Amino acid sequence: MKKVLFVTSEAYPLIKTGGLADVSGGLPIAIKALGHDVRILIPGYAEAIASGMMEPLRLPGGRMSPMLHHGLLPGSEVEVYGLSHHDYFGRAGNPYLGADGKPWADNAERFSLLCHVGTELAMNRLGLDWQPDIVHCNDWQTGLIPALLNDELQRPATVFTIHNLAYQGIFPHETFVRLRLPNRLWSHEALEFYGQLSFIKGGLVFADRITTVSPNYAREIQGEDFGCGLDGLLRQRRERLSGILNGIDVEVWNPAKDPYLPAHFDRAGLERRGELKRHLQRAFSLPEDPDVPLLAWVGRLVEQKGIDLLLEIMPRLMALPLQIAVQGSGDARFEQTLQHWGKLFPDRFAIRVGYDEAHARLIEGGTDVFLMPSRFEPCGLNQMYSQRYGAVPLVRRAGGLADTVVDTNDETLRDGTATGIVFDDASPDALFDAIQRALRLYATPVDWRKIQANGMAKDFSWQVSARQYLELYELAEQDRATCLPHAARRAHG
Repeated sequence: MKKVLFVTSEAYPLIKTGGLADVSGGLPIAIKALGHDVRILIPGYAEAIASGMMEPLRLPGGRMSPMLHHGLLPGSEVEVYGLSHHDYFGRAGNPYLGADGKPWADNAERFSLLCHVGTELAMNRLGLDWQPDIVHCNDWQTGLIPALLNDELQRPATVFTIHNLAYQGIFPHETFVRLRLPNRLWSHEALEFYGQLSFIKGGLVFADRITTVSPNYAREIQGEDFGCGLDGLLRQRRERLSGILNGIDVEVWNPAKDPYLPAHFDRAGLERRGELKRHLQRAFSLPEDPDVPLLAWVGRLVEQKGIDLLLEIMPRLMALPLQIAVQGSGDARFEQTLQHWGKLFPDRFAIRVGYDEAHARLIEGGTDVFLMPSRFEPCGLNQMYSQRYGAVPLVRRAGGLADTVVDTNDETLRDGTATGIVFDDASPDALFDAIQRALRLYATPVDWRKIQANGMAKDFSWQVSARQYLELYELAEQDRATCLPHAARRAHG
């Protein structure tokens, strides 16, 4: 049995802003189910503490810890430690951004505290009589932990997962001084990044193993286009870098019993999706036509997701026999332009600004084609949800989209591996051609049903990913055994 400390800045259902929360809420449960002792350390945000899901931690001997709350991740047996600090984590709202949409001014101090407490917990110096074998850190908010642990002689092995390299935790040199970090860390071989402090470099430089959330993204970030200035470092550590696909909760995302769906179906009963399509058309005030191909989008309305590509081809799309339903929010200019198209073609195009879980589930269960033309996508989850729900994903060959969707052609139709439509160039024309290809396939019901059934047969469960992480933990422990800590190097001159 391995003991794993999983450190993260968010975990569903305690707090969620994106995919990191889904990973942090799913992977530890899957590792626990495989017989291992995994515990989560997370900031004790106001909502989680106020909910009563975590209580103040009483340490052995009756001493109360003023900093840690303790409980179980809802719906699981995974223990959670919440780092409580009223000034840093007691505020309401987004965990990273203020009401003005800008990062909290004290984010460096907030997540430095998380890293220091994570280090103390990893070294069993908090009176819990528990020391992990592995510390699994996630994204820049936890990046200082591998760097701080590197000074320890009897440290656990460390794994650092990059969920999105674009977010790096960059702060001025004055912040490094204010945080009183060890002077040795101010080096281009450590935390210094073009004269600034980089939290993420702590994980990239010092972790025993580095992972990303898909194999293809692990390759992409070693190049200039997606390396965000760190591609050289990642190429240098490529022997320790690998990609493991995120999973999904196949119990929560199950079309046979999803409580959000007005009708249920499985792979053998795909014809029932027609009822959901009618519900979806009704929900978006589109004509209830069972024969017209229905395309849908759920997600952020930003250039990263390729919404501008879709807008560029809207005049051409509105000349085709199809319907489009969009749910999302993002850049105001995109929201307004999409709303304009909805007014021009109310029987062909509809948009709901914002996010609603019930409608998101209905889209997955009722749409024919799910659009994800992302410019970059470290892993992506909606394309996996879509396949599980019998929707055919139309994606760009980027990041985890390339790893999870098999393009449809004569060969993949014959061998039963086709699960979607994949295109290469991040251009309006390439997207339009892909949509036309989808419409041609839709017009051949036998082939379309094969693609749907193939997608529903794929296993995207967390159990698959958890086993790969356990193999990686073994490698990290081997690497740690051969790595001489910084403190020992100093002692040996």
